[in-house]
Amino acid sequence: MTDASIQALQGLRDLTTLKWYVIPILAIVAYIYTMEIKKARESGVWDAVLAGLTVFGMDFFNETWNGWVFHLSGHSAFWTTPGDTALRTTVGWNIEIMFMFTILGIIYYHSLLPDKKTKILGVPNRWFFAILFAAVCVFIEAVLNYGGHLVWEYPWWYRSFAGIWLIFIFGYFEFFVAVIFMLSRTTMKGKLMVVGTIYAVPLVMNIIGLGILGFTY
Repeated sequence: MTDASIQALQGLRDLTTLKWYVIPILAIVAYIYTMEIKKARESGVWDAVLAGLTVFGMDFFNETWNGWVFHLSGHSAFWTTPGDTALRTTVGWNIEIMFMFTILGIIYYHSLLPDKKTKILGVPNRWFFAILFAAVCVFIEAVLNYGGHLVWEYPWWYRSFAGIWLIFIFGYFEFFVAVIFMLSRTTMKGKLMVVGTIYAVPLVMNIIGLGILGFTY
């Protein structure tokens, strides 16, 4: 087991590590969703709220399979977050990251142009912003990795040409592809089915891993 993995296990889901700054951030996230829900009730369009839930659900899935990799390998997850945090929820996830991903989908949604057919640099704007947002996320993750806050262990998931592309595609781009797919559904039922499926998979994995098999991640 790597040193980063051992450190990431320390204080895992330990509520005594909570810090007061979590409260105002929680209030900010709650305010954002409250305003979006208010707008949705008035307009009947819930896409912004669903976009937020979609991105968070995709990250929930990523952090779950990353935890499975850690447990099954006995060596390391693809990424670990061993540094200081108000609450470490898995070896690669913490409360600060979770707050960010709860609103990232909403930010992405409000960046989109009204007409999905409108192009930017020849690319449909939904896909243009998906590429842009994913690229920015990868850049930020690389900076965090360089600073030792986010540790990458495996050579195929690292600051190399091939590694960066893997992080781009499977670390972030797929999040926004999921939002685009959700938005493309023509009925509320269809959109809810997409979001529900995204959450169902990691929930089942966690029930099996943490609840039945007794995994620690």
